[in-house]
Amino acid sequence: MRKKTGRPIVAVVGRPNVGKSTLFNTLAGERISIVQDTPGITRDRIYADVTWLKYAFTMIDTGGIEPESKDVLLSQMREQAQIAIDTADVIIFLVDVRSGLQDADAQVADLLRRSHKPVVLAVNKVDNFEKYEADVYEFYNLGIGEPIPVSAQSKLGLGDLLDAVVAYFPEGAGEDTEDTRPRIAIIGKPNVGKSSLINKLLGEDRLIVSDVAGTTRDAVDTDVTYNGKEYVFIDTAGLRRKNKVKEDLEHYMILRTVAAVERADIAVLVIDAREGVTEQDAKIAGIAHDRGKAVIIAVNKWDAVEKDDKTIYRFTEDIRQVLSFMPYAEILFISALSGQRLPKLFETIEAVSESQNMRVGTGALNEIMSEAVAMQQPPNDKGKILRLYYITQVAVKPPTFVIFVNDRELMHFSYTRYIENQVRKTFGFRGTPMKFIIRERGENDDQ
Repeated sequence: MRKKTGRPIVAVVGRPNVGKSTLFNTLAGERISIVQDTPGITRDRIYADVTWLKYAFTMIDTGGIEPESKDVLLSQMREQAQIAIDTADVIIFLVDVRSGLQDADAQVADLLRRSHKPVVLAVNKVDNFEKYEADVYEFYNLGIGEPIPVSAQSKLGLGDLLDAVVAYFPEGAGEDTEDTRPRIAIIGKPNVGKSSLINKLLGEDRLIVSDVAGTTRDAVDTDVTYNGKEYVFIDTAGLRRKNKVKEDLEHYMILRTVAAVERADIAVLVIDAREGVTEQDAKIAGIAHDRGKAVIIAVNKWDAVEKDDKTIYRFTEDIRQVLSFMPYAEILFISALSGQRLPKLFETIEAVSESQNMRVGTGALNEIMSEAVAMQQPPNDKGKILRLYYITQVAVKPPTFVIFVNDRELMHFSYTRYIENQVRKTFGFRGTPMKFIIRERGENDDQ
């Protein structure tokens, strides 16, 4: 049985100033500068979705890790290489033709070679191949394959580079294959109880079928059966650093969360009840939200909190405020230690799985839209009124809808949200984001 692979992950590794960020931004295109209403993660993005020909993949930038150790350069490069090895399917190793082959390049090449991960060697700043031809060939000495000359700044050689990268993708990567079991990523900050939660799910009911060490990202996929139904849990806690170095742990945590969320249908965000909801929780939640995944917020260690009759209400309000960009998320108060409300977690996973796979008939959708328009006039600008012609659902996971209108510019975000709320009021769509695509069509177009 094959698995849902998610998008392949490609990491960019290299010394400082070889042009990693330039390459990252060039390949990511202008999407990288879009600021969405998700706090934290979208403003300081270290990953981006890239498409090349028929392939779609997630690219991660391993830059920005500032080590405290004395030998800054080497420690930084080794650390970046380790992150790439842990999280990526394919690694782009970027070197600089103008500074030539360095000792640090050779040492990182050794690390990468021993990882047995596919590595594509890109020699940057080659804006004139004839001039730098001999210098490019020097990098054959790294022993990790053919150096591909590129110029990230001038956008030269990028097609050859991407061809080499996608050649390593497994067949069907990024597609849903025949494994239809719900896939649940347990995500959250360190020490909030992610491992305890998985262990409780396994240990208490002895539900484990097999423990697949695995995937190229070293996450651990665990098959669980509950009430006769199979689930796959993806445990990000299984991704541990090989060396404990005082580096930017948050950066690493985000990268491994991206890797797990990519392969999941539903993300369970574990929050520590004693700490409350934090900005770091919002960053992690933003990863799942950005990728259109369903979200359940599990407030763990609830048994360790002193409570009165308003505690749950106050905590819920806090979560809704800090995670205001995902009002659809389900909230549960649990204890991984005692097993409190864990059956409820499975019930919620089941309900959310149904929601994200739900399809609504076009007739029912258009009825809801007509009523919504009658209740609240669409916006207008300089006398031109927005007309909504037709709505239809085109995809699931997340539920995706196309609305045909006379003028896309008039369809304000707030009115789209209003239509979404009316659809949710009727059909629920618990725990899952919904995506709306606005298309224009002519007044006389009968489609």
